[in-house]
Amino acid sequence: MFNIGPLEIAVIAIVAILVFGPDRLPEFVRTAAKLLGQVRGMVSKAQNDLREELGPEFADLDVRDLNPRSFVRKHLLDGIDGIDGDFDDKPVSNGYTAPERLPAGTRAPFDPEAT
Repeated sequence: MFNIGPLEIAVIAIVAILVFGPDRLPEFVRTAAKLLGQVRGMVSKAQNDLREELGPEFADLDVRDLNPRSFVRKHLLDGIDGIDGDFDDKPVSNGYTAPERLPAGTRAPFDPEAT
């Protein structure tokens, strides 16, 4: 989700120790963990309320499907010319090839009526 490596975590921990001090850091971590738990509970409750309000027709609703990128992958691109919706590990290719570069010192083509 955040793509944070071990080096970044170590830097964050060192900065946290320097900013909050070793005496107040455990209290800060407990407060942050409690806050994160409350936020997760609120998100879970909101998802459940959304499912209940939408009714049985949308019982299989996955909130991740409401993301526009997921929606396009799932509903528009699945099954079209070999597009299977798994774009994360594949290079992007739209069939565009860049034009050849002009030799050094050559002026680019100019169309005086192109505006």
